[in-house]
Amino acid sequence: MNSAENKANFRQMHWIGLDDPCINQIKLDSFHHMVLGRYGGNQQAGANKNEDGALVMAGLDWEFSMVLDGHNSAESVELVIDTILQESEKLGSILGESLETVFVSLEKHILTIFQSEHFLEACKQVQGETACLLCVRKDKYIWWFSVGDCVLYLLHEDFHRLGQYALNQRQFYEWIGQVNTFAQPIPCYSSGVRELRTGYNRMLLVTDGVLECGNRYYETSKYLYQDFYGQPSPPNIENSVKHVLELVNESHGRDSATIICWDYHHVLPTTYPSNQPKR
Repeated sequence: MNSAENKANFRQMHWIGLDDPCINQIKLDSFHHMVLGRYGGNQQAGANKNEDGALVMAGLDWEFSMVLDGHNSAESVELVIDTILQESEKLGSILGESLETVFVSLEKHILTIFQSEHFLEACKQVQGETACLLCVRKDKYIWWFSVGDCVLYLLHEDFHRLGQYALNQRQFYEWIGQVNTFAQPIPCYSSGVRELRTGYNRMLLVTDGVLECGNRYYETSKYLYQDFYGQPSPPNIENSVKHVLELVNESHGRDSATIICWDYHHVLPTTYPSNQPKR
């Protein structure tokens, strides 16, 4: 686990499962107001390595988070994290832009990074590939950029009443690394922006080890909502992360499971239908 203060007046922390695999272990780290949870898999089920990774950065009015799920080695995870760290000052500068431009500029820069000749050549030199999910919260908006099958959830009672939880859909056969979507004539990825709701919004990023263990309990998103948000008020984040990873362990999850979670409390009115009073 490495953390540092950046010259651009924000802090960052990153972790690579190769260095700290957490086999049979649940580890929680708090950073700013964000929580990173890691579990390397159940050894009795055959777990012997951790190819996940994570990176979080936090500025005065924004959070940047990233989870990665490597395949056939953690080399691609290390490459992507190192590349984003090298761009951290530029990313911090972009995240200081106005709301009108910040997410357009951010997506353009991420694409520039992943499509650069230097990065594409570096991808050819690694063994294996990785799914990669990036997420940024600024003001009352959340932006994401997803390659592969990691999932971002936005948890709030307004969405829960309508059965909405995940912001992106898991996409298979997309990776960055030795097999690389950005080496194609047209790269495959998904991205989007959503408005947060009035009150507590809980952002949650997970790798597939959370979803694919045991009877795949958390593939039903409402169970994640129940354990991370609930009623009448959201439970403590650290307790929720620990509870979910304990269930992965009890389910003899073989795959690594990584979680990033944090809250944003928005006090102003947000968008509602014209015939429904604003809160």
